[in-house]
Amino acid sequence: MPPFSVLCVCMGNICRSPMAERLLVADALALGATPDQLLVHGAGTGGWHAGEPMDPQAAKQVLARGGDVTGFRARKLLAEHVEASDLILTATIEQVDFVAGLCSDAAPRTFVFGEFGRLIRDLPLPAPAGDVYARGVALVEAADAARAGERAVASDELDDPWGRGDSYFSRVADEIHATTKPLAEALFAQSR
Repeated sequence: MPPFSVLCVCMGNICRSPMAERLLVADALALGATPDQLLVHGAGTGGWHAGEPMDPQAAKQVLARGGDVTGFRARKLLAEHVEASDLILTATIEQVDFVAGLCSDAAPRTFVFGEFGRLIRDLPLPAPAGDVYARGVALVEAADAARAGERAVASDELDDPWGRGDSYFSRVADEIHATTKPLAEALFAQSR
């Protein structure tokens, strides 16, 4: 059985998407996930930071919330990243459109972070626990059905904290965690 694959996208892949990537992994591990069940990766729509480590402020937020920043390197978003992902979470509405431009069939599985968190909040847990891939695919399908063709709204977006202070990064990390935690619970918890 393949792992359920989540792609986190932002602009430079050094702040928002790395925080999301590493917080989702930490949340899943806290619920007993194994590395073969979930693949979380990230990329940026711009390639100017490719190969760089996570922004130090972002890393500080990940570490403060129990995540691991070891080995992170930014990369530019490519169509192959989108094609290999079961769920794509973007920081902004504009990035949803960017993903669709790379891979037109990705629309049903591409969401803005806050939008996805809002949509899954009231969804019942799909598929039996233990089959993480089937549960994840069913969750994405249910979230897509729940949005009923409506686009995300500005309040679903994650502000770009790059160049800002600790409190700004902390607020954005909290907003990210408000989606990664319920997503991990939906994938790995027995009930909620």
